[in-house]
Amino acid sequence: MDKPMNVCVLVGSLRKASFNRTLANALISLAPSSLKLEIIEIGQLPLYNEDVDIDPPASWTAFRQRVKGTDAVLFVTPEYNRSVPAALKNALDVGSRPYGSSVWDRKPGAIVSGSPGAIGGFGANHHLRQSLVFLNVPTMQQPEAYVGRIDKLFDEQRNIASEGTGKFLQGFMQAFANWIEAVRSRD
Repeated sequence: MDKPMNVCVLVGSLRKASFNRTLANALISLAPSSLKLEIIEIGQLPLYNEDVDIDPPASWTAFRQRVKGTDAVLFVTPEYNRSVPAALKNALDVGSRPYGSSVWDRKPGAIVSGSPGAIGGFGANHHLRQSLVFLNVPTMQQPEAYVGRIDKLFDEQRNIASEGTGKFLQGFMQAFANWIEAVRSRD
């Protein structure tokens, strides 16, 4: 591989100091050199409305162009009411329109969900997978990543406090790099 694959990272939580944003930054630091990851912000996107898409807001156009220009997408999300946060669902909707011009189509993806609860955002993770099937995002199946007790995962410097969890997440990122290569080689 000559140059790293560009991966956009979408963080479901909008809070700047959120656990999932901290997790996303940790995943970026643990990624193999074959990946270049960048968080793309989603909080500024107005709610999707097809009437507005006749003359789309600049933020929608910029978001669509940035995602379209990447090789893959990593979703890092908390669970809100057994689903994904509204901002993340809105980003999926904005990127999937106008009909026939989805930026998600055939873009390899992976999901990491995190929650202070024991099941690590399992509901959000699987609800997001349902949407990604429809959007034709080939989503990595294994290893699955549900980060429970995320509020205890980081030390005061916001580094991963558990060596075992760090190794798991590093392995996850290597598996994701391999997944991207496998999906891209089929095209």
